[in-house]
Amino acid sequence: MSTLNEYLVQKRIAHQAIKERIAQPGFEPPTLSARVSAEGRSGIRRIRIRDHQVISDAPPNFAGYDLGPTSPELQLGVLGSCVTHITLIQAAELGVPLDSLEVEVEGVFDPRGGKPGFEHIPVYPQNLRYTIHIVSPASAEAIAELHATVERTCPILNLLRRPQEVVSTISHRQPETAEAAA
Repeated sequence: MSTLNEYLVQKRIAHQAIKERIAQPGFEPPTLSARVSAEGRSGIRRIRIRDHQVISDAPPNFAGYDLGPTSPELQLGVLGSCVTHITLIQAAELGVPLDSLEVEVEGVFDPRGGKPGFEHIPVYPQNLRYTIHIVSPASAEAIAELHATVERTCPILNLLRRPQEVVSTISHRQPETAEAAA
């Protein structure tokens, strides 16, 4: 049976290299970006990040084709992915052996949120919770230290717990007419 421990050796080496790189004078943090476009006829959203693409859609009862997860479901997946990744990093750093790791994330999204008569219901997913399932020969104390470190250092978890202002702009243009294009 394969465990995560071989991977944790690689993770520790890679994480050490990152720590050395960011300690260098003049280090500039990278700007993250994503582009999302809606497709005609289907309304599916193509999320493009670097050279990767994810499809987001809605279920049929919400005028979708169920070709991908909804945005709130993706948010839960992003939280779970980040908690998983940070758990791996911290296990590697702390020397906590892991035979297996799985993170389960749940939340409630009420589509009535913000609608007349339901203004008290948030328009965003709520009651978020996650469980980290770990199989490890490590002590309960080592696992507790690992969990505390993950809670302190997970970027998406902490973003959700301590939201920040999001600045928005809109770029609007009129469609080109056949006369203007000629």
